[in-house]
Amino acid sequence: MSLFKIVPHISDVLIAAVLGLLGSACFLGSMDGMFIFDDVEAVVNNKDIQLDTHIHKVFENDFWGTKMSHNSSHKSYRPLTVLSFRFNVWLNDGLLYPRSFHFFNLMLHGTATFLCYPLIWVLLRRDKASDLKPLLTTIMFAVHPIHSEAVSGIVGRADLLCTVFSFGAILIYSTGTKSMSKKKTVAITFLASICSGLAMLAKEQGITVLGVCSAFDILIVNNIHPRDLIKEIRLSFSLFKDKKIKSQNNCGILRYNLFLRQIVLIVSGSLLMYFRWWIMGFKTPHFQKVDNPASFADGLFTRIINYNYIYSINIWLLLCPEWLCFDWSMGCIPLIHLNDWIDDPRILSVAIFWIVFGAIILKIFSLPTNALSQNLIMAVSFLIIPFSVASNIFFRVGFVIAERVLYLPSLGFCMLIVIGIDALFLHIRRKYVLHAAFIFVVVVNITRCHYRSLDWKSEKHLFTSGLRVCPLNAKVHYNLAKTTHNISLAIKHYREALRLYPEYEQALNNLANVLRDNGDLNEAEALLRRALEIRPDFAAAWMNLGIVLSHLKKYDEALQSYNTALIHRKKYPDCFYNLGNLFLAKKMYNEAFSAWIQATNQKPSHSIAWNNMIVMMDSLGELDKAENLAKKALKILPEDSALHFNLANTLGKKGHYENAEEHFKTAITLRPNQALYHTNLGVLYHRWKKYTLAEEQYLIALKINSSLKNVEQNLKTVQKLISKLNYSY
Repeated sequence: MSLFKIVPHISDVLIAAVLGLLGSACFLGSMDGMFIFDDVEAVVNNKDIQLDTHIHKVFENDFWGTKMSHNSSHKSYRPLTVLSFRFNVWLNDGLLYPRSFHFFNLMLHGTATFLCYPLIWVLLRRDKASDLKPLLTTIMFAVHPIHSEAVSGIVGRADLLCTVFSFGAILIYSTGTKSMSKKKTVAITFLASICSGLAMLAKEQGITVLGVCSAFDILIVNNIHPRDLIKEIRLSFSLFKDKKIKSQNNCGILRYNLFLRQIVLIVSGSLLMYFRWWIMGFKTPHFQKVDNPASFADGLFTRIINYNYIYSINIWLLLCPEWLCFDWSMGCIPLIHLNDWIDDPRILSVAIFWIVFGAIILKIFSLPTNALSQNLIMAVSFLIIPFSVASNIFFRVGFVIAERVLYLPSLGFCMLIVIGIDALFLHIRRKYVLHAAFIFVVVVNITRCHYRSLDWKSEKHLFTSGLRVCPLNAKVHYNLAKTTHNISLAIKHYREALRLYPEYEQALNNLANVLRDNGDLNEAEALLRRALEIRPDFAAAWMNLGIVLSHLKKYDEALQSYNTALIHRKKYPDCFYNLGNLFLAKKMYNEAFSAWIQATNQKPSHSIAWNNMIVMMDSLGELDKAENLAKKALKILPEDSALHFNLANTLGKKGHYENAEEHFKTAITLRPNQALYHTNLGVLYHRWKKYTLAEEQYLIALKINSSLKNVEQNLKTVQKLISKLNYSY
């Protein structure tokens, strides 16, 4: 008797569709989420997804919009994922609408789950046609909380697309294994390889599906046990040479076609690998030690121990997805060191990992060639092969643990769990206990998925949840400091980040900015100089040092800092803006104007630079120039209240009262609670001798801010004038 008895008369397509909807529904909590964490760089700041950027840029740059040939590129070539982001922008008429991006992710997870159901029917050998392992495996895959990051985080789109194409590749490949025609089997295998290539263009991991196809063909289709692999390879070579056998014997034809498919897979994989290496410029990406400390550890044994500890954590996350964190770098997982590894209790997890994994391997090789052994090998293959790209075995990766990398391998884990349940069911008397346990696990996973997806709605929730899991992660504290509006709390988290990682140059830079705004200029200067010792080409730190030095009246040093920043980053509108402020402080008006012009040329929407130019020209008495600048700026920023306000002031000085009134009113409409706007409109009416209207505006200004003494004085003056006029009548 088996646990898995299929319910009759239910369409497989309907079942797959329902499971797809279940998978999408688990993560509905992320629908109202914003662009957070990596989404900001991959989507918001990525010009490649904007419709006004030529589409060929998508195929020249990496996932983050950096030129693939640039030294700072992570070499993550994912043009199909970037095109999908661009599609979202096109759907929303060029706008970045996060709900659309999240909905697309949910649909992709639903699609992956939908494809998972027929895929498991293909991958697992069944003793009976009534086997329910495909149904339960798909349910486990649909509701696994480890998928939260891939589905709820918009950058997880890469893993979702990669998985959809990977599942499609295996399904296509499986049709080719049934054909007796050599041409057809080669053509279908080639088509599956193309689908694998598309998966790779969504995320690098996609190329591993060729390995899964190979394992599936050998283990399931041709019923070859790994221990017999060498013998089968020899047989395939002999069949390949013997034309008579391969043309007349069905078994010979099947083995010959297997040999052909394996050759196509090897050739396709080699070509895809070469293309990937070529697009990277035959260079590996450069990662920092904090990104993946284990790969920088001294000594091969130390690296092996730490790699295996990371593998055990990945398995634990699949088994018990309670510890979920948006980032696992920067001390989140301290290294196990060679001199104290025996006393480190974490070594037990490595031992347990290998005991369990070794037991599975021994079980596989001790069993005869039957459905159980084949299914176990297939499940282990699907777990290991896609994960291999994140294992640090073949090349160094830029992370310690990345939960979204487990999205594709998790199917192998789900297969193992369900195979285990099926085997356990045969040896347990009270069958309902197992039924209840499975339902309980599914309900717990659905609940965990929902609440974890809510963590991805905002940066505050995401970073706070990360602190609970990785309190030793400097990046968690850094991000918490960035998102809080509480200055004391921000300083506390920045200092903790620097305690955990003293060379965290970005934390040094940001803490310096907070302290500068808080008036502690000397410490701010020291922190910025420390950041520049660590990273001499840190343009933002050079600019911020220039701001601090300007506040300290060290103008010559400040000028040198700004110029250094511009050497390292030529297109830097904010630096030109601050350089203009420095020249203004030194009363070098022409130089200030030139710097602000550079800022607006590089960034036409740089509102503060425009307004500074207008105010400076106005104060210098060049009213026509101020007016022309304001009108030019308003063509770019028609809803900038400050531009309307400053133009109104200039027009008022020129005696163009009606035009000035119009722009004052527009400024007030855009920012109704700005006391200064009402005050200056009152002054305009005062000069225009519309005293009643002036009184009205002064009263509104005082209602907004009752401490404005000059407005009180103006109000008294205008009220006296009104009284005189009334008395004269």
